[in-house]
Amino acid sequence: MLHLRVLCPAESTERALEVLRAHPGATHLVLFPGAAVDPAGDVIEADIAREATDEVLAALCGLGLDRHGGITLEQIDTALSDSADRAEEAAPGQAADAVVWEELLARTGEESRLNATFVAFLTIACLLAAVGVVTDSAVTLVGAMVVGPEFGPLAALAVGLVRRRADLARRAATALLVGFPVAIAAAAVLTWLGNQAGWLDARAISGDHEVDFVYQVGPWSLVVAVLAGAAGMLSMTSAKSAALVGVFISVTTVPAAGYIGVAAVLGQWDKVLASAGQLGVNLVGIVIAAAVVLLTRRRAAARTRPLTRG
Repeated sequence: MLHLRVLCPAESTERALEVLRAHPGATHLVLFPGAAVDPAGDVIEADIAREATDEVLAALCGLGLDRHGGITLEQIDTALSDSADRAEEAAPGQAADAVVWEELLARTGEESRLNATFVAFLTIACLLAAVGVVTDSAVTLVGAMVVGPEFGPLAALAVGLVRRRADLARRAATALLVGFPVAIAAAAVLTWLGNQAGWLDARAISGDHEVDFVYQVGPWSLVVAVLAGAAGMLSMTSAKSAALVGVFISVTTVPAAGYIGVAAVLGQWDKVLASAGQLGVNLVGIVIAAAVVLLTRRRAAARTRPLTRG
């Protein structure tokens, strides 16, 4: 369940209470008259079944409470209450299948921003990938996958496309279009320094290696990208942990980006192009699959008829 807090102008309090009383997925309703200071008004709290949250938020926003008051949501890990159990049973649909769109927009919006932290994580990931390529170390590539933060902007891009939020899609695309070139350039600099120091030469990526899958583009590249994008979005929309899914997604992106930097410095231009193709195919495949998952879940939710208290 989710805990809902509403800062409500006094003139809208009764209508907000009616919304919460009318929905079977709402329980533990509490009113604090005059408790809100800025913005001034009343405070309403309630616990909401996850599968009912989107409908409740839409109704409250329809009252203008997101503009003239405030609405916040918090995850409840444990709720010992027969009333809460009844609310979850009465709410339409299943909690695991519910998409709280406002929550998803907030999460992806925050993770899509181009900032120093995002660029730093992506750069470190690509540097680790470059080391893994040069040393033919699959273990090091796995480390790069763990660090890679790129699923945030990719998920935001999918959400922006599905919800027709050009601002979100533009912000996510900017993060990717700036972050990856910076990270690839850092990998190239590291490779150049290693080359100058005599630690490696073009033979480091010549011949057969365990990590050659990074630049080998083929039908399975798209299959892996689509599965990664679908798994990532399912994880995000069902409130499951996205940590391991993020590693899966980085299998298709960060290693290819790191390989570009290494191959460019060592003059292996055929592998630069192949790695760039791998990166492009996977970025597009992830976004498309994530968008399809969102569309499918939205249509499934639309077919679920909302319930009202009898």
